[in-house]
Amino acid sequence: MNTNYETLNVEKSGDFITLTVNREKSLNALNSQVLLDLKDLLTSLNESVETLKGMVITGAGEKAFIAGADIVEMSDMSVDEAHDFATLGQEVTFLFEELPFPVIACVNGFALGGGCEMAMSADFIYATDNAVFGQPEVKLGLIPGFGGTQRLAKLIGRNRAKEIIYTGRNVKIDEAKELGLVVKSFSSKEEMINEAFKTLEKVSKNSPLAVSISKAAMNAGNDLTNEEGLGIEAKHFADLFDSYDMKEGTKAFVEKRAPEFKGN
Repeated sequence: MNTNYETLNVEKSGDFITLTVNREKSLNALNSQVLLDLKDLLTSLNESVETLKGMVITGAGEKAFIAGADIVEMSDMSVDEAHDFATLGQEVTFLFEELPFPVIACVNGFALGGGCEMAMSADFIYATDNAVFGQPEVKLGLIPGFGGTQRLAKLIGRNRAKEIIYTGRNVKIDEAKELGLVVKSFSSKEEMINEAFKTLEKVSKNSPLAVSISKAAMNAGNDLTNEEGLGIEAKHFADLFDSYDMKEGTKAFVEKRAPEFKGN
């Protein structure tokens, strides 16, 4: 795993990774270099045979998770360049979703535009009390380009998402929790990140294979009917009966002992 990036800090501790977008002076805004760095890292993690059990993604400093896409860079883009930029951002969000382990977005301060979209591509979001979400692109004559028109509607419902995107308004922490966009809130960034790793520790005691397959099944079902999604669920459920983890988990339950999972 490469950890040497111009715009990212990547720290591995045991089975977990802390990924920090590191452009604090620009409020961690997403320019092309950030997206290319994220794409390279996430591609390598998706292709790696190394066993990892979780990731926390956050932004450098106290003011912003990711304040949005880099407007200065975007302002001079041609149509073709803008399409490539949107496609690159969307590729990064898909790569987050495809990671075979849980990803928790830890949001403090601003998570606007592309920042909100990156947070939504994590498995779930923790946030500090000063967190602010939104898709304000219409105020610039644009629309969300990294998945906001699709993921926000699936997370909070179409009509609520339309109201937020059409108005471009900010969503503060109490409303974000009420909408189900944020799972938990915290008084400080340190407390939030510590709790995120406690959550990943709890998850890591379960079968890594079962957690990974659960993630894949739920993501696959996003664009399917209930009947189609349930068919995928049943197949994955049955396939796990041929795994070491399933045999070990059920045997340990019968024997009243803690299981020793291997992730296969």
